[in-house]
Amino acid sequence: MRRGGVDLLSRPNFSGAPALLGTTFWIAGVLCLGTGAAAPQDARADQEVISYFRQIRPILQRQCQGCHQPASKQGELLLTSYEAFKGGGRSGPAFVAGQPEKSLVLAYLKGEKEPRMPFGGEPLSGEQIHLFQRWIAAGATDDTPEAAREKLEAGKAAVYQVAPLITAVAYSSDGSLLAVSGYREVVLQKSDGSGLVARLVGVSDRILSLAFSPDGKLLAAVGGTPARFGEVQIWDVVTHELKRSVTVGTDTLFGASFSPDGSKLAFGCADNTVRLIAVDSGKELLKMTHHDNWVFGTAFSIDGKRLVSVGRDRAVKLAEVDSGSFLENLNTLRGELDCIARHPRKDWVLVGGEDRIAYLYAMYRPRALRVGEESTLIRQFDQQEGSILSVAFRPDGQRVAVGGAVGEVNIYDTESGQKITALSGHEGGIYTVRFHPKGDQVVTGGFDGTLRIYEAETGKLVRSFIPVPLEKSAVSMK
Repeated sequence: MRRGGVDLLSRPNFSGAPALLGTTFWIAGVLCLGTGAAAPQDARADQEVISYFRQIRPILQRQCQGCHQPASKQGELLLTSYEAFKGGGRSGPAFVAGQPEKSLVLAYLKGEKEPRMPFGGEPLSGEQIHLFQRWIAAGATDDTPEAAREKLEAGKAAVYQVAPLITAVAYSSDGSLLAVSGYREVVLQKSDGSGLVARLVGVSDRILSLAFSPDGKLLAAVGGTPARFGEVQIWDVVTHELKRSVTVGTDTLFGASFSPDGSKLAFGCADNTVRLIAVDSGKELLKMTHHDNWVFGTAFSIDGKRLVSVGRDRAVKLAEVDSGSFLENLNTLRGELDCIARHPRKDWVLVGGEDRIAYLYAMYRPRALRVGEESTLIRQFDQQEGSILSVAFRPDGQRVAVGGAVGEVNIYDTESGQKITALSGHEGGIYTVRFHPKGDQVVTGGFDGTLRIYEAETGKLVRSFIPVPLEKSAVSMK
């Protein structure tokens, strides 16, 4: 996956990970059976061997694992491995090899048993159900290649030999916790870096966006597994329980933001859409199709009635939340936009991307549009040395932080655009930057897998640390 010309997935970062993203291990293929083919072709198709690894497993990952994974395990059923799927759950074995008519999974997928599965989601198509039926009838074998059998079990915390790159961080609203992206997990650290609090392990390989709810009780982790599925995880901050998992589409998700009242969560998708879900139920409320390419960031207005989104199509798009109606582009199209942050006290948004300039826009047009001008543009900041991948406001809105492909974060005065200080010391790009809720510190993370905490006004490094536990052998080699 590339953003702003930077490959976010290029460096191996954990023990037992697949070495190449281009292998079939990373490709989710589902056989589609044509309905208009001639009878002999249909007959030949029905004689083809159905693959668990290439055809059944991807469907389970995209549409079923959200409820049936170690962190939730509804009905005591796990669908994160062939062995667990075969073992079944509270109601008994999921399938009986060679006997589709006696297999519970088919009864639930068809709606012959209640509730129909996937629970609360779109039913599987007839073609997909037919795949399960044929696979079971043929003996329900596991054909997962040995090279693709993951050493890291779903639900089991990763063992790290090197620090994983950091794609997302977030402070809790009270400033006591720091959530950090890891491999298949969110790591909760004390905000000063003094100790590990918890490891929230899920099934998504990548966590690409983190956001605490306004009341601080919930943590949203958005990401997925490339070329397989996107996932929204909602965690209880106190109990560390996975409250909800919602799978969306066939690729990773980006740029999560809570509505001001905490009832909705917005995020961007690789299918060029912006989605809104209800936080309490996971139900999809809106699917907006205004963008022409991947959507990387979202931000609500202060009153929650409008939503701004940015992405690869270069547009800062404004939409109504109630109706999903597109209102207008706030900007002149320049380069791909990778990140967005809303001013804490005003309906202003800061955006940045591949043209290396951070732009500050108003979420309203102060006067009628005139040819050749951007009436929504409040200010643009200095051109950076590389693509911008993360921007943030200080809680009082008086400072902004801009980080990206070059290992330095610049801090600016919001009103004047004057540079205040620079945060240096990184090895490689910076993918995420956030101010502490008190506003006195800034945390940064990126390619080198190290979190750094700085004084916001002076740029002085306060602390640097690797947020995940490393194997002792790896630590001793340093």
